[in-house]
Amino acid sequence: MEVSKIYMNYSIREMKKDEIKALDTFLYEAIYIPKGVSAPSKDIIKQPELQVYIKDFGENKGDLCLVAEVNNEIVGAVWVRIMNDYGHIDDETPSFAISLLKQYRNYGIGTELMQQMLIKLKMKGYKRASLAVQKMNYAVRMYQKVGFEIVSENNEEYIMIYRL
Repeated sequence: MEVSKIYMNYSIREMKKDEIKALDTFLYEAIYIPKGVSAPSKDIIKQPELQVYIKDFGENKGDLCLVAEVNNEIVGAVWVRIMNDYGHIDDETPSFAISLLKQYRNYGIGTELMQQMLIKLKMKGYKRASLAVQKMNYAVRMYQKVGFEIVSENNEEYIMIYRL
């Protein structure tokens, strides 16, 4: 299906319990793969350092997920959870994960997903949110545009926070 570059008709809503398995797809899609590098096997999401993002999702305090839907198909997801991941700040700060199916990127859907999740977090009383992103990832600019600030870095990644 060719997607119009001019207008994308999508809706954003909370993920339903029976859709949680879709997070497997979006976790895989969230893996940054630099140009010229082969994509890893889909089994990579079974590694413990990645399972922390989705294992038993919805059962922990702070688990929230919004999805973007086009023609009744989930094409993107943003989810937060208080977890000991790469972007972990403390046990009060939810960490972000976000991804879109490739053909739906660069239409503003990711930005809208982020903004809607930030509103939800503020309404729930959180003070800030965090994320980790590889320095070469084009999404760094989107996160900064939304209002995330770099608070630390290592050779490969930035740790960013958003003050709610």
